[in-house]
Amino acid sequence: MRIRTLTLAAASGAALLAAGVLPANASGAVHPTSAREGSVSAADLLAKVTSCSQISNGKYKTDDETSATIPVCGKNGAVFWKADMDIDCDGQRTTNCNENRDPWYQNDTAFHQSDGKPLKAESLPYIVVPSSSSIWKYSSYGIKGGGVVAVIYNNKVEYAVVGDTGPTKIIGEASYATAKALGIDPDPATGGADSGVTYILFKNSQVSPIESHSAAVSLGQQLAKQFIANN
Repeated sequence: MRIRTLTLAAASGAALLAAGVLPANASGAVHPTSAREGSVSAADLLAKVTSCSQISNGKYKTDDETSATIPVCGKNGAVFWKADMDIDCDGQRTTNCNENRDPWYQNDTAFHQSDGKPLKAESLPYIVVPSSSSIWKYSSYGIKGGGVVAVIYNNKVEYAVVGDTGPTKIIGEASYATAKALGIDPDPATGGADSGVTYILFKNSQVSPIESHSAAVSLGQQLAKQFIANN
């Protein structure tokens, strides 16, 4: 996770389900290319996050040079925010995620695959949460590595996992694979979306193994249905 400035950016089972856990045998790391995953629509999810009950002690910036305007909001069973999307290409080196393609590249992620290796930003949809600070501590709200996230943009839903942590004052970042699946330019140097991205993080959920995108989709659509029913 880099501290991305605007200047730089311009330049360059039922019980398991109830517990929010999916077993390791629900595998499959290849992310689908469909615009919408699962049976829950973007409109139905967005209808539940039209207002914000702020749970963060302050607000976040979307980039290093912007003002702090983004709160973390609370709902039954989830937290959410509406922000931009910067591109995280950190983790294992791949064709499009490496130090030659990404000026801010780091070869590690906060959370690791089941084999101990960093995540693959190019192939795994994941998001970045701000590191714990006086503004907000994600772990205090049931958010953990491998937690399921519904990322919504331009009427599309992509299920991702919490895969990395970032600066304490900036919010709004997701992996190369997340952006690509949502039709956002995934280039780590020049891509991303300036606004219009909604991130809904389901509390006390965890995909195992974290690198299984199909497991994230299966659990995500079930938790999305619960979220709609409970809000």
